[in-house]
Amino acid sequence: MDELRRALQTRIEAGTLPGAVAAVASSDGRARVDALGVTEFGGEVPMRRGTPFRITSMTKPMVAAVAMMLVEDGTLTLDAPVESWLPELAGRRVLRRLDAALADTVPAQRPILVEDLLTFRLGHGLLLGPESDYPVAAAGRALDLTLAEPFPRTPYAPDEWLRRFASLPLMYQPGARWAYSTGTLLLGVLLSRASGVPLDDLLRDRLFTPLGMTSTGFTLTPSTAAQLPAHYQAGERQDLSPPSLWTQRPPFPDGSAGLASTVDDVLAFGRFLLSAGADLLTPSSVQAMTTNHLTGPQIESAGILLDGSGWGYGMSVTVRPDDISGPGRYGWDGGYGTSWCNDPATGRVCVLLTQVSDIFWNGTMPEFLHLALRCNVPA
Repeated sequence: MDELRRALQTRIEAGTLPGAVAAVASSDGRARVDALGVTEFGGEVPMRRGTPFRITSMTKPMVAAVAMMLVEDGTLTLDAPVESWLPELAGRRVLRRLDAALADTVPAQRPILVEDLLTFRLGHGLLLGPESDYPVAAAGRALDLTLAEPFPRTPYAPDEWLRRFASLPLMYQPGARWAYSTGTLLLGVLLSRASGVPLDDLLRDRLFTPLGMTSTGFTLTPSTAAQLPAHYQAGERQDLSPPSLWTQRPPFPDGSAGLASTVDDVLAFGRFLLSAGADLLTPSSVQAMTTNHLTGPQIESAGILLDGSGWGYGMSVTVRPDDISGPGRYGWDGGYGTSWCNDPATGRVCVLLTQVSDIFWNGTMPEFLHLALRCNVPA
């Protein structure tokens, strides 16, 4: 852990990061948390253990966990068509090819299933490359659906958001390919409709409160929001998600990237899964969440987004040894500079929280994981 702290401190002193909060916990309850640096370049406010972070796509596994709770209580069925709750998605059409005009479609060969949302195989997702090459991607942006970046937020409530989304064709046949992010946007709407409870309240009641995750949510108090670190990407400060935005309840609770959280709350979630669901989920549901469901060709076609890993429900799962660990490590990252993983082989929960998106391509994140999974957690 001392080596890990020194590595992060070196990056802070080099100007790679203004600050970070890092944690490693073991399966027996031990943990070490280090808060280093400050919340913005040139600032004087220190990072603290309780500093809140925009965790963006780390929202996905939390929403997936609540989905499995609704499966266990009989509210949902994994093999049920989503149109049972989202009738707007009945009778889907599919583009003949990705760059086709929106009207150049064929009928979907089968309905979208609940499990398709969890495995990101519903037939719609993020496309890498210029939107001008893909009319369907450009149309999604024109509809203000926030299908790619989480901010600025969509202005539409879930029903109107879904009505607009349903005007788009699918990109692929349901079940055929893995495509990033849209699945948990739709899953958030589905969970709210099926339960009859707004998504933010549902997550609070079923997951956050039972696990003591008191600092996680789609909104923050003014005093907590004021502590959000500045966000940087490609060396530039970004202002799409200012603290003032987080004091307002969003019209659309974003099940893909809408949460803020703290290191202790993320550790609580990681320990919950590492303990096979505690009293909230059965071990079999946790196993389903943390087991790869993709075929080899689906992993290969995902390219850089999965980088050879598989996908469980709302999170990646390694399927082969890599430079960090053996197969079976699971977790996910947030595009604003956050990372969480569990490694069942070593009984480790590893969390790195920054607000610098560059950690994914400047070597910070792999260095952190490499050290975190090899350190001794003090008693």
